Amino acid sequence: MDINVVIIFLLIGILIIQLVSMLKKNKIDNTELIKELGEFKNNITESLGAFKYDLSKEMLHDFTSLNERIENRLNQINDKVNERLEQNFEKTNKTFTSVLERLTKIDEAQKNIDLLSKDIINLQSVLTDKKTRGTFGEVNLNYILTSIFGEKKVVYDIQHKLSNDTIVDACIFAPSPLGTICIDSKFPLENYERMTDKNLDKLTREQALKLFKSDVKKHIDAIADKYIIPGATANEAIMFLPAEAVFAELNAYHPELLKYAYEKKVWICGPTTLMSTLSTISMILKNIERDKYTKVIHEELNKLGIEFKRYKDRWDKLSKSIDSVSTEVRDIHTTTDKISKKFESINSVNIDVLTTKDE
Repeated sequence: MDINVVIIFLLIGILIIQLVSMLKKNKIDNTELIKELGEFKNNITESLGAFKYDLSKEMLHDFTSLNERIENRLNQINDKVNERLEQNFEKTNKTFTSVLERLTKIDEAQKNIDLLSKDIINLQSVLTDKKTRGTFGEVNLNYILTSIFGEKKVVYDIQHKLSNDTIVDACIFAPSPLGTICIDSKFPLENYERMTDKNLDKLTREQALKLFKSDVKKHIDAIADKYIIPGATANEAIMFLPAEAVFAELNAYHPELLKYAYEKKVWICGPTTLMSTLSTISMILKNIERDKYTKVIHEELNKLGIEFKRYKDRWDKLSKSIDSVSTEVRDIHTTTDKISKKFESINSVNIDVLTTKDE
């Protein structure tokens, strides 16, 4: 397209130069000049028309190609944008779903917390009475015993009456040398709550601490006097504290109370400690039971060994008899074969031949 333009302008320049030259030499008149100019105009018009047509054609082709490239590029960009939007929408949807699930769980947890708060309030109102605290401890103790030993009360008993006519919350029938171990539930809660209440003044909390120690010692003395009976129970007993907080308080800050209980042969246990202790006793009982059955199995195996020896002796005798009979059977079979051969030999003799020889 650029070359055509250059050529046209060159032709125009050449024609102009020729006209100027002809005018200078006076070789043409006006008519000829007009004719030449007309032809020049026609040539210029044709060239410009061809140039315009070619230019329009080239521009249309270039515009069409550019439009196609732009359209393809826009489609690619559109596809990429849609893909990114779909990915981001999917991620956003997952995030939103996860947030909704978490909010649902948080809502459920909040409801559970509200219910737990109500239960704690109800439990606190129940535990304010000594009798209900005692019932709570007994129920908790029964639950632990059932979890360790099962529903069948073979190894333990609830509200067991002892030989001194006292009734203990629970007792374990452990093997010798332990014997019958008594477990009694105690719940010194009132003074414990007062001595740990930071809203009370220091003097009140100190007085509650003294009363708490006194309560614990009274419980230890009562268990040692009632539930340790020489010749009837074990030399030790267990004081069960249903609250882990009270048990932790004794172990962390009151070693003198633990020492006092040790001297009285009373072992203080919380729920977790009692479960560990009872689990150990349960394992010991299972091992003893297994050893007992192992001894029975060993005795039965010895008896079976004696019977098997008798069986072997009798089998050996029977085997010898069978061997002897087998030998005799073989001899009889041999004799039978010989007799059969004799009969066959006799049957094969030609009687007519023998008669002719005799004559």
